[in-house]
Amino acid sequence: MTSTAHDITTPGRPRVEEVADGIHAYIQPDGTWWINNTGFLVGRKGVVSVDACATERRTRAYQAAIGAVTPQPVRTLINTHHHGDHTFGNYLFAGATIVGHEATRAGVRQWGMPWDEPVWTKVDWGEVELAPPFLTYRDGVTVWVDDLRCEVTHVGTPAHTTNDSVVWVPDRKVLFSGDLLFNGGTPFLLQGSVAGLVKALEEVVKPLGAETIVPGHGPVAGPQVIDDVLSYARFVQRTAAEAKAAGLTPLEAARQTDLGEFADLKDAERLAGNLHRAYAELDGAEPGAEIDVLAAIQDMITFNGGRPLTCYA
Repeated sequence: MTSTAHDITTPGRPRVEEVADGIHAYIQPDGTWWINNTGFLVGRKGVVSVDACATERRTRAYQAAIGAVTPQPVRTLINTHHHGDHTFGNYLFAGATIVGHEATRAGVRQWGMPWDEPVWTKVDWGEVELAPPFLTYRDGVTVWVDDLRCEVTHVGTPAHTTNDSVVWVPDRKVLFSGDLLFNGGTPFLLQGSVAGLVKALEEVVKPLGAETIVPGHGPVAGPQVIDDVLSYARFVQRTAAEAKAAGLTPLEAARQTDLGEFADLKDAERLAGNLHRAYAELDGAEPGAEIDVLAAIQDMITFNGGRPLTCYA
């Protein structure tokens, strides 16, 4: 099923894909900076949404796409983590219960209002209002869509961020992974943990046995995307270990690294940020420990030719 109830044309038109009976993915091409995926599950008396979008315009387009499928209101909105591409649009879901990990609530409040330059190219955010989750959990919570069980589970370790959760629909073997998984884009681990991502994917995500995965960015995928992201994370760990031993800075390492099988992934500059995190872990930092994020971001910009990172949101 494809929705046309929106006016977004750059860099690609969002689309609705029914991945199982009553379960829909909302895919926003091309999945680069701030252009995330969401999804929704339709019940007899209401809709459960997995995440919102980054801008007012994109979130309203998402709401129109839901409306083209069902007249039922969104009664529950689940945030997979705190990043603004998944949460800035929360405020537009008036009347919905916003559900998220307790650290997701804290993360939304700490990040604050959206901003772009000088890190990203200019974005028209719209009239954003912060609306963090107000129903929170520590380990997980079960959300029901009629009689369909949806298990919302914190992965137990910093990975993409310090507060990642997945939404698993066991009866349909459908997984909404949030940004633990990118399909066709470079994973981003600066605010989380490289080692933690490996642990989360191996010990939490893979054992679920998902057959259909809606990643945080990029096209709907099968379970192979888990191994693809694991391969990238291990590549970052190997690159960091070798480069650090050679006395290279994360930026020098990123510039000298042959991306090989990962050369076609979008947003390649994230490698510099990921190496900052991997270097910290080599120095003994715990997963998710505070590091110099501003220095890492500056290295990504330098890697990008000194230009702000491209954002089409």
